[in-house]
Amino acid sequence: MRTFARIGSKYSDYNKSAVLLQSIPFDGTSTWGKGADKAFDAFIEASEHLELYDIETDSEVYKHGIHIFPEIKENSSPEAVFEVVYNNTKNLLKTGKFLTFLGGEHSISIGIIKAFYEKYPNLTILQLDAHADLRASFFGSKYNHACAVHDASKNSNLVQVGIRSMDVSEKQYLNRKKCFFAEEMYKNNDWVENSINLMTDDVYLTIDLDVFDPSIMPATGTPEPGGLDWYSIVNYLKIVFKEKNVVGFDIVELAPIENNKAPNYLTAKLYYKLLSYKFNNSEK
Repeated sequence: MRTFARIGSKYSDYNKSAVLLQSIPFDGTSTWGKGADKAFDAFIEASEHLELYDIETDSEVYKHGIHIFPEIKENSSPEAVFEVVYNNTKNLLKTGKFLTFLGGEHSISIGIIKAFYEKYPNLTILQLDAHADLRASFFGSKYNHACAVHDASKNSNLVQVGIRSMDVSEKQYLNRKKCFFAEEMYKNNDWVENSINLMTDDVYLTIDLDVFDPSIMPATGTPEPGGLDWYSIVNYLKIVFKEKNVVGFDIVELAPIENNKAPNYLTAKLYYKLLSYKFNNSEK
């Protein structure tokens, strides 16, 4: 069985692991670039080339243990995927371990988020994304990737960061005070403090990789120009993890490109960096 970063059974055994990683390779509703169902293998392969000492936090977070569950294979319909992911997440939440998820496209987050906001009263969903993803339905389904945070907008405290593309139909669901458009973020650094001030104590993080600029993350279904760079994102998330209780996260929309390993490596590095922030802060 493959493990994250080849850490072996000593640090990947379920009973010894503080972190659980669930793969959900569903790519049934993406409408342009396909391939997010191939993300997990590319992610794991890239992780095998990580150097596991994190300079910034002076830590080796893998020693807390990272256990990978078998992938969720349901792909018959968006509705069926939602039900399986929702129920699976509810069960995982009973373990008391730190839950992480890798897509797949962004529709996989709908069931995860519902399970989390039902467990954590007054939960903030922090969405890093190029797209608003607020449509009530798309192509006949409310579980489409374009609807990824519509339910969250009605049932939790949704804060959106990095948005730079949306449909006019989404304006009715957009809370303008809690949405930080990328073009405005480049003009004013106040967005960091302002967005964090809008969050409750408990935060669930959902990251669509198209929040990054396509110059460093071209391997997504819909790459939008004008995205954020590596340090803008990780420095921001470092503050979020320091000031808030991040209760879990997902990373979605990696669609690997043949002969370009850099986006896969960025994803693995981002995942490991988030764990480093989580456990570095929990130890203080």
